[in-house]
Amino acid sequence: MSIEARLKELGLELPPTPKPIGNYVAGVAVGNLLFMSGIGPRRPDGSAITGKLGGDMVTGQGYEAARLVGLNMLANIRSVIGSLDRVERVVKVLGMVNCTPDFNEHPKVINGFSDLFVELYGVERGRGARSAVGMGALPNQIAVEVEMILQLRDA
Repeated sequence: MSIEARLKELGLELPPTPKPIGNYVAGVAVGNLLFMSGIGPRRPDGSAITGKLGGDMVTGQGYEAARLVGLNMLANIRSVIGSLDRVERVVKVLGMVNCTPDFNEHPKVINGFSDLFVELYGVERGRGARSAVGMGALPNQIAVEVEMILQLRDA
């Protein structure tokens, strides 16, 4: 089953491809690796989920924000390589959580992103190495930002 078909089966729709908010590109392919820039939780209307975990947001809200980051990332991946089916596997995920100093559930938040990729690609292809870290602030006070590296299949 194609990844696009799997998205439909799960009742998920990719948002419009977000535009970079700085002087960078969404992703760069080098050989069979795709390095994806960090992206935040943008809703289809362009607004972002903002807030600080451990402050005005709880872990479950962070999980949902990270899942939305995953949908935005998928839209960016498709825009860079043309087809989500070219993804061979997730290699590395770096999840950054905007949080208070005492917040300690970063992995639970970033599971929102990782769980989506496992749902779409399966455990072998969708789960890679990962770091989940806390940040004192993220651009425009977004709640979560994720960057990743993917292995690609030949075009």
